Amino acid sequence: MTTPLTIAVLGATGMVGSRITAEAAARGHRVLALARKPASGHPAVTPVPLDATDPDAVRRALTDSGAHAVVLTLRTYPVDEDFLLGATRTVLDTAAGLGVRVLVIGGAGALRTPGDPDLLLADNPAYVPEEIRPVAAAGVAQLNACLAHAHPDWTYLSPPALLEPGARTGRYRRGTDTLLTAADGRSWISAEDLAAAAVDELEQPRGERHFTVVHA
Repeated sequence: MTTPLTIAVLGATGMVGSRITAEAAARGHRVLALARKPASGHPAVTPVPLDATDPDAVRRALTDSGAHAVVLTLRTYPVDEDFLLGATRTVLDTAAGLGVRVLVIGGAGALRTPGDPDLLLADNPAYVPEEIRPVAAAGVAQLNACLAHAHPDWTYLSPPALLEPGARTGRYRRGTDTLLTAADGRSWISAEDLAAAAVDELEQPRGERHFTVVHA
């Protein structure tokens, strides 16, 4: 049986963050749901109101959390790359001082194109049309910020090309830094199964800096 963890989820009310919170709580972990307006009906989830644009507030919340791991799952629409990078560095700085793991839920744009490993998805118009390139570029910049940071204990999870709410099957295929496709030829996964993969990684770290998953 997996030892129960205390997991801080920053961005706990978003599409992915809410599902990671629910998945971790259902497995018996204690979850601190950090968000501007968190809510919880689960006894294992503690809502923690937090303005993620305030670095000092983020540092205090993580320092006081007693967490074994921090999940960073923040997105802004329209994209705000400066905010995303600032929050990522704040979390990494704080986690490094506390000696806790960081799992970053990033973007698919940081993955390599199948068959062309030198071409990131963010730069491939076949996958990323011009109108969403800023979103993809922000994900690449976030991964680069992690790579440049001194904290030794972080992992970056890229979803496949399509991530949407759906069913939890608990089945997925895992890869490293190249986009994967499912048996039906699509590159997709439900947010529920991405959450399952994220909590699997928290429970049993594989030691990979960058990984991705796809529906199986």
